Amino acid sequence: MAVMGIDLGGTKLSGALFDQHGNMSSKTTINLEGRAGKKVGAMIVDHIEKLLEHAQKDSLKIQSIGISVPGIFYHESGCVWANNIPGWDNYPLMSEVTNSLKKENIKVSIDNDRVCSLLGEVWMGNAKNCRDVIFLLVGTGIGAGILADGTIIRGSRGAAGAAGWLALNRPFSSKYIPCGCFEHHSSGNGIARVTRELIIKNKSYNGLLKTKPPDEITAHDIFSAYKRNDTLAIAILKQAVAFWGMAIANLISLFNPEKIILGGGIFGPGLQFVDAILEEAKKWAQPVSITHVKLEGSALETDTALYGAGYIALKSLVEIM
Repeated sequence: MAVMGIDLGGTKLSGALFDQHGNMSSKTTINLEGRAGKKVGAMIVDHIEKLLEHAQKDSLKIQSIGISVPGIFYHESGCVWANNIPGWDNYPLMSEVTNSLKKENIKVSIDNDRVCSLLGEVWMGNAKNCRDVIFLLVGTGIGAGILADGTIIRGSRGAAGAAGWLALNRPFSSKYIPCGCFEHHSSGNGIARVTRELIIKNKSYNGLLKTKPPDEITAHDIFSAYKRNDTLAIAILKQAVAFWGMAIANLISLFNPEKIILGGGIFGPGLQFVDAILEEAKKWAQPVSITHVKLEGSALETDTALYGAGYIALKSLVEIM
């Protein structure tokens, strides 16, 4: 039995083939390079076609495809809302993919990256045998996959876990509208954005991050500068730790999980701050719940949602959870 997983992120698209035991093969990744709207949809279809060719060469028959998408997937309409991809306010991804596969007898399943990241860890990672676990995804954006008493929490319209909109700062600012308060300050894009704002305001700063034009600074640059004791990078990441800790405290107090797994591109390099994040969370969290939770990084690193996409593809064929 062979299935395909596709993971669409805010900046890249990955795909791979999986067997029923979770063994991955033929993984490929390409950058979106600013593509938007229908061009991203066409990119997904093209990626699927190329992976089908890989499978055919290896004498594998793909029976199901799972796709992880950022934002919200509307199961009733098959459409996707993704705030990080221009033109994806109500994008008909399911019909586009299924229409491209008319000659193939292949099932297609789509879910959001929060759920897929969580399910990747449930299948092949650090959430095996857990019934109450949260996957906090911090990359281009921020989301939380939530498993409560063995049930995936989706909400009435599939938007549950949109943790980027956690309100962690006052007063309200219009800059929070596109992505949410938490995401504005503490996602990968967020910490780069905050850094750019501070560099523009602080004319006297002449540290390592001043060597690039402000609009070219990335989260990677900030972590690199932090390692070299840049004062601004230290301050930015100290603030991010505070936001991550507060958000985790809120999730712990609401859901009383046994584990919170940190993943996405930021964790990653952000895992060096796990102890500091936990100390911050202890200040804010429900005092009993905080003593019962384990905070750890993803076992699957940046492939978590890709594994989850493979999982939902496999789950459409056999009951595995």
